Amino acid sequence: MVVTTAGAGGDIRLKNEVTAFDESKAGVKGLVDAGVSNIPLMFNHKQNNKLEEYFPVSTNSNIEIPLIDLAGLNEDASVRSKIIDEVRNSSEKWGFFQLINHGVETSVLGEMINGIRKFHEQDVEAKKEYYTRDYNTKNVLYNSNYNLHQASAVCWRDTLTFITGVYRPPKPQELPPTCRDIMIKYTDKMMKLGKTIYEFLSEALGLNPNYLNDIGCADGIFAPCHYHPACPEPDLTMGATAHADVSFITILLQDKIGGLQVLHENQWIDVTPVPGALIVNIGDLLQVNSAYYFLNHDN
Repeated sequence: MVVTTAGAGGDIRLKNEVTAFDESKAGVKGLVDAGVSNIPLMFNHKQNNKLEEYFPVSTNSNIEIPLIDLAGLNEDASVRSKIIDEVRNSSEKWGFFQLINHGVETSVLGEMINGIRKFHEQDVEAKKEYYTRDYNTKNVLYNSNYNLHQASAVCWRDTLTFITGVYRPPKPQELPPTCRDIMIKYTDKMMKLGKTIYEFLSEALGLNPNYLNDIGCADGIFAPCHYHPACPEPDLTMGATAHADVSFITILLQDKIGGLQVLHENQWIDVTPVPGALIVNIGDLLQVNSAYYFLNHDN
């Protein structure tokens, strides 16, 4: 009898590949800068059987996630009532909606995207001091794939994560100089916008407007800022796998390239970038705390 272990050698090679990649602290950008023409096995979702399409991508261009306009919010009670109705319907049927005229200047959104790009495109030695996987004590983390050592296939991206809030106040000296000022400005505006959104969601649930804010939903921000450099074999990998967010809500800033999809009625819907818009996603915690009144769909 012959016992074969065809997968054992491959597993060891993959583990060694992952370890070497992590220890380099250069990220996916480092692979691109090195001129790789083939992606490493760890990023190959096709070979790791992770590219199965369980749901089709919609070809109907008329299906779009709801777009909610906050213009006139504080000027007319009927406008606020209409917005709350739209938030309620969007949260019940989609679990997603886009906001425009939300009070965050387009210049701030653009500066944030550019600041994150500058961080990731600077010299690797300047980034290495922020490279860590210690999410418990570090407020600023740079790495590639939080689940690098657990996933069978990881995503083609590097991430700079900023953690802040009431109990983890920002310390400017901890932030990278390339994006320090804009990260502080941007997260401050997201905290304020988040509180407004929680007011809408509270009222949409028939609660006091301050309810979700009073129980601490808006007390913290976990902000992963992803960077996806050009890939030599894009058909074999992914920038992000299907997932549901575990937060109360996610406020997402998407660049003009796009790529985001949301699952709606068993089909993937492309989220076309809208200049100046922010995307809001209902997370697991809010779905549970709303007694599943609001939905959390994969994206």
